[in-house]
Amino acid sequence: MTEQKSDDKPTPANLPGAPVAPKPVAAPAAPRSLEEAKRHGTVGEDGHVYVTYHGEQLSVGAFPDATADEALTYFARKFSEVETQISLLENRISQGANAEAARKNLEHAKEQLQARAMVGDIADLERRVQELDDKIARRAEDQKAEAEEAKQRAAAEREAVVKAAEEVAAQDPAKTHWKNSSARMADLFDTWKLAQKQTRLPKQVEDDLWKRFRNARTNFDKNRRAYFSQLDQDNAKAKKVKEELIAEAEALSHSTEWGPTSGKYRDLMDRWKQAPRASRKEDDALWARFRQAQDVFFDARAAANQETEQQFQENLKVKEALLERARAILPVTKPEVAKSQLAPILDEWDQAGMVPRADLRRVENELKKVQQAIADAEQAEWERSNPETQARASSMEIQLREAIAGLEADLSKAEAAGDEKTAAKTREALEARRQWLDQVSSATD
Repeated sequence: MTEQKSDDKPTPANLPGAPVAPKPVAAPAAPRSLEEAKRHGTVGEDGHVYVTYHGEQLSVGAFPDATADEALTYFARKFSEVETQISLLENRISQGANAEAARKNLEHAKEQLQARAMVGDIADLERRVQELDDKIARRAEDQKAEAEEAKQRAAAEREAVVKAAEEVAAQDPAKTHWKNSSARMADLFDTWKLAQKQTRLPKQVEDDLWKRFRNARTNFDKNRRAYFSQLDQDNAKAKKVKEELIAEAEALSHSTEWGPTSGKYRDLMDRWKQAPRASRKEDDALWARFRQAQDVFFDARAAANQETEQQFQENLKVKEALLERARAILPVTKPEVAKSQLAPILDEWDQAGMVPRADLRRVENELKKVQQAIADAEQAEWERSNPETQARASSMEIQLREAIAGLEADLSKAEAAGDEKTAAKTREALEARRQWLDQVSSATD
């Protein structure tokens, strides 16, 4: 190759020592020493420059109107530029650069080497190119394996997304938390789209996975629509049932039959509890209406009870005064007199009316005590005046006196004998007989 034409003369920007504009992928070539250039190249008398390549002198071009040193330096710089490109490629490959891009850059460097338009150790540079070619080939194989692994990982990740979507879709609609599950399905769809952008799988694999994922989403949406459609129907039925209960409650709200109506409201409450639930918002509103109808009735009943309670308190004061009069009859010595004294009290007692429930049993029991005392006195009076009773009492009195006489004799013997144990038992029996005798004697008086 010759460079003898005037238009082949280097421009000032290419003269030795002139600055070289930086390239985006390679640093500026460092100037090689003139001594190194002279080891690999020479300059003929006619200005042509030659490079030694495997012992052969090859013409690389000419540099007219320049010294031999300038000509060698110019073509040595071209060698440096190619060498720099190769060094950068070696570094990039060692750091795991993309093999395809490195291969394109290497092919460009090969074309420059094959042109031989440079001065330097071209043979060594070709050796490095060959080694770099082998490394790029190995890097390409590694990248292919990495790409395959990446696809397998992507397929596994995509499979996991599909299975997760299928699990969400397979849930029992009656037990599904639809808000959370819908959010989960949306997240899975976002994950699918992102994974699809990052890694493209083989078309058949991609299509099969997408078909499964799409079916899972479709089934989930179908179940959700069916669930909420049924829920709307159930809510409508529940609302209708509770509207009817509300109508019954409102119809009873102004009743003044406190007892029977209270029972009817208890029945309504039981039916309300057994009724199906509507949506939470509607159910709360329905309950508020039902409760309001009840409150109208029970508030009215409470007001009536309060008024009645005040009246009962007045009645209680009357009965407390009547109890004082009844207690004044005690103790009963003459039953007939006591009965005549109690009779008007009982009449006034009935006329006094009801008292508060909390006091009812107490005042009734107090009155019964007086009535029982009169009844007991009557019974005792009858027993005293009954001939048969008196006869039995006389016979009993004789038997007791005989028993007492016998026990007194036994006691004297025991004391005389010093038998304290027998004496103590005899005293106890003697005391009991004497008490019975006192009771029998008083009954016959």
